[in-house]
This record gives sequence, structure tokens and C-alpha cells, in this order.
Amino acid sequence: MTADASTVHSLRPPSCEELVGVISDTHGLLRTEALEALQGVGHILHAGDIGDPEHLDALRRIAPLTAMRGNIDRSPWAEDLPKTANLTICGLHIYMIHDRKDLQVDPETEGWDVVISGHSHKPSIEETGSLLWLNPGAAGPRRFRLPIALAFLWAKGGRPRAMIHHLPV
Repeated sequence: MTADASTVHSLRPPSCEELVGVISDTHGLLRTEALEALQGVGHILHAGDIGDPEHLDALRRIAPLTAMRGNIDRSPWAEDLPKTANLTICGLHIYMIHDRKDLQVDPETEGWDVVISGHSHKPSIEETGSLLWLNPGAAGPRRFRLPIALAFLWAKGGRPRAMIHHLPV
């Protein structure tokens, strides 16, 4: 099943304490609207192309943060950021990689429930079998005619669920 950004609701699901905020491709612009949308989440995942280390501190003030390096994060401050992340939140096994094309293993064999990527700036939610593929889109500067967005992720009945949240342009 594929859901493009136009078919995904922009309302937040209940149980914000178990809600994970997913953001990517801020490229040095952390919008006030993004910070407001992330208020109340239990964890934030940034899928790379951060652009400004101060943005990591701003996100950490909202919730615990897992961030990874994207292709523009080349300055010395980004050297300690991992290129991938493998973590478990709310019982979901999550793998993060900035560019989905760089994935070199089979996610189902690895036992992951969710693969999060950024890079393309195109928000998307796909399900293949028991695996959820999530790209929150870009929350930074607008690129072409693509929407400005982030995503929310949560578990329901032991399965991953996600929604794209559009931000005003």
C-alpha cells in the first residue's frame, strides 16, 4: 500500500506520550511550525541533512532525540552523528538511513518494523508486507513544488502506523 502526502490525514493521533516525531532535511532552517507540531511527542527522529547543530539542541528541548548525518552534514560538528541508526521505540524496531538508495540489507531479514529515510524531500508512507517505509519529507527550505512536512509514527496493535503532517509554506 502506498499513501502519498495528499491522502494522509494531517491530524495527530491520540496517545501523544507514545507518539514519535519524525523530521528530515531541515537544511539549516528549523521552522517554528515544525517545533510547534512536535510538542508533546515522546521521541524525535531526525533523518539527516540537519545543516545547523543548534537545531539538535532545540529538538532535544522538546523530547529525546536520535539524529543521523545526511549528505550535507559535513562540518566537524556532524562527525559524531551516525550515518545510520538502529533503535527500538514503543516496541517498534526502527532503522534510519538518510538515503533509502544506500540501504544494503533486507529490512525484513533484519527484523525491522520501520525504515525511515529522508533525502528525496518527498513525504511518503509505504507498506510492504509487515514493513513500513516512512519518509517524512523535508521540513526546511521548500524545494521545487514539494510540500513542507514532517511525520508522526506510533504503534497500534504491535504494528507501526504513520501519518504525514503538512506545515504551512
